[in-house]
Amino acid sequence: YQCGWSSDLCSSDLAGYIASVGLPMPEALTAATIVLEVIGGVALVVGYRLRLFAVLLAGFTLLAGLFFHNFWAMPAEVQHIQQIMFMKNLSIAGGLLIIAALGGGSLSLDEKLKQA
Repeated sequence: YQCGWSSDLCSSDLAGYIASVGLPMPEALTAATIVLEVIGGVALVVGYRLRLFAVLLAGFTLLAGLFFHNFWAMPAEVQHIQQIMFMKNLSIAGGLLIIAALGGGSLSLDEKLKQA
């Protein structure tokens, strides 16, 4: 469940979804999710503090997979799709960790700031 740029339109839906899995403070977690997704996403695109935001987003993505796509604890009729969604999160986190390991390269804002 990713809101991204439309977070203001779906924040109440996201808070309800967070509450439905028993996590505390759904409104605060919704706000943190929106901030991390938007700021982290922009930071990745421009290459600012790339390694930090890649690790933060990877951790967030792994936690989201564990809490929201825990296929091992779901009824049989939804296990397959939830397993696919969990593996999707695992793959995204892996890609983010590769970005964290390799950095942004010569076109990143981090690199431009080093040269200045």
